[in-house]
Amino acid sequence: MNVLVIDGQGGGLGRQLVAALSAQCPDIRLVAVGTNSVAAQAMHKAGAQRAATGENAVVVNCRSADIIVGPIGIVIADALLGEITPVMAAAVCQSSATRVLIPVNHCENYIVGVPDQPIGSLVAAAVQKVKALCAGEGC
Repeated sequence: MNVLVIDGQGGGLGRQLVAALSAQCPDIRLVAVGTNSVAAQAMHKAGAQRAATGENAVVVNCRSADIIVGPIGIVIADALLGEITPVMAAAVCQSSATRVLIPVNHCENYIVGVPDQPIGSLVAAAVQKVKALCAGEGC
């Protein structure tokens, strides 16, 4: 199972996702793509088998991903303080992968009806969903 984690800015959320997925899903092929080199490096240090940076890396890795995990901003052009380009958002949305999106209410995008939760709880829920998907459980 090819799991792609995408994050930007400092890569803190992606780092937590990569660390938890590495520990709980050791059989997956885990690739991390940062919208910048700081985010990519943070995820690589957290245990991603492979890491890359930038728009083209997002586009290329979305093609082969079975599951894409990251903040909800990865599907919104100009999100993450402008780090998500329209091309990146389109690549994530048009991928045949299942997307596990974390509802982070930042940067002028708010998900109504989703209560604020600590990032650790959101990461844990996302990892459990990825584990279920890898085990063949549907949506």
